[in-house]
Amino acid sequence: MNILVLGAGQLARMMSLSATHLDLHVLAYDVGSKQVIDPVTFVTTDFTLEHAISRSHAITAEFEHIPHDVLTLCAQSGKFYPGAEAIATGGDRAKEKALLDKAKVACAPYQLITQKSHFLSAIERLGMPLVVKTCQAGYDGKGQWRVKSQNDVEQIWSEMAEFIASGTEHAPHSIIAEKMIPFDREVSIIGVRDKQGQCKTYPLTENQHTNGVLTLSIAGKEKHEIEQQAQDAFNAIANALDYVGVLAIEFFDVQGTLLVNEIAPRVHNSGHWTQQGCHVSQFENHMRAVAGLPLGSTELLRPTAMINVLGQPAIAHSVLAVPDTTSHWYSKAAKPGRKMGHINVSGKDLKQLGERLDELAAILPEQDYPGVKATACSLIGA
Repeated sequence: MNILVLGAGQLARMMSLSATHLDLHVLAYDVGSKQVIDPVTFVTTDFTLEHAISRSHAITAEFEHIPHDVLTLCAQSGKFYPGAEAIATGGDRAKEKALLDKAKVACAPYQLITQKSHFLSAIERLGMPLVVKTCQAGYDGKGQWRVKSQNDVEQIWSEMAEFIASGTEHAPHSIIAEKMIPFDREVSIIGVRDKQGQCKTYPLTENQHTNGVLTLSIAGKEKHEIEQQAQDAFNAIANALDYVGVLAIEFFDVQGTLLVNEIAPRVHNSGHWTQQGCHVSQFENHMRAVAGLPLGSTELLRPTAMINVLGQPAIAHSVLAVPDTTSHWYSKAAKPGRKMGHINVSGKDLKQLGERLDELAAILPEQDYPGVKATACSLIGA
């Protein structure tokens, strides 16, 4: 069976690697170069997009910001999963908020902004501080502002107005203001839904961010009450979209109550730990779902942490000496802050996981791998 992935980055690469033993053959469409390539070897084919669509049994995506003409062409084939609506919703915060309201899933109070009067109204209605986000083209903390006082208003509005003005009639730009919620931590749930509507979820993951970019995720810490909230939100959102494939939902944990921060209609960075922490990873389950195969187990085998490798030219081979540690390299050119790979480490329990993170902290410099040492100490002492 042939699968086409829109996007040719590391997520397409890991989907392809997970599909080989299922006899699924994966090619990727690079939306930048407009070439169809092998996402593992990077070898370019002579296929056009139209040819790749015609030969594929299913089409999926590794990211949300797909050009409209490409998305339309794939959707018209009747082979595209999770569906054009899901991709469009994940790429536009205004549509995302409308979906959450429809599914009756809680999020922070918000207001859409397309002109200055809306901005001033949001400040009055929601109060300060506010977090203001572009509805389109935002990721890893980009396209965001913090409004902390009246002194911020004019400068931030000028930058917002520039973004709004850069939109077009067919691709308008808008902005959303959200009440800044004082939260205890950030968590996410990764789940999968098949073509028959069956849903399965992986254990809730606790996430740590540095400068808006995910640096560390841990699975295996959660209590049932928190897990159930996340599972209920996943089921409501996935069913509202008639979703097929893996869907990620990020939450703020506010004293035990979960509020959705954002959704991602794809495999997700905070689910990379599933490669070593579960019998069937998020990548394999996504491919199973879009190919119409039975879903695999999402149960936790052992507590597992994922450490992002950001901007580094290599992963030190010495990390492999730490028991139950696996490195994953994406074969990309190094750039500051760029996701170059990740490291998964597991333990039989949280204390042993902490001990192994402590071993890794002795190898990985704190300035490049923030939070590893502190997380190790917290798990060992728990």
